[in-house]
Amino acid sequence: MTEARLIYRSKLIYPDRAIREMVIWQLPEKTPEGPHGLKYRLYFGDLKGNCVRYDNETGKGDHRHLNDKEEPYNFTTVEKLVADFQ
Repeated sequence: MTEARLIYRSKLIYPDRAIREMVIWQLPEKTPEGPHGLKYRLYFGDLKGNCVRYDNETGKGDHRHLNDKEEPYNFTTVEKLVADFQ
């Protein structure tokens, strides 16, 4: 069995100590939950408690968290995912 391959990782800590981290893996095969063949997590959080996350954890599929609110996310492309996150 082939393992997932890391295709992008970036972590930035801002002067105000907010953190932005983006990690994207190419999966060895597509799945019903991940028909795009990717596993990802994009995170931004600051010391004021603001948090934005886009991820596709097993059992939930593509979704995003805007502070305490969670909602489905319609993944189309990596470029659109990053644009929506930013």
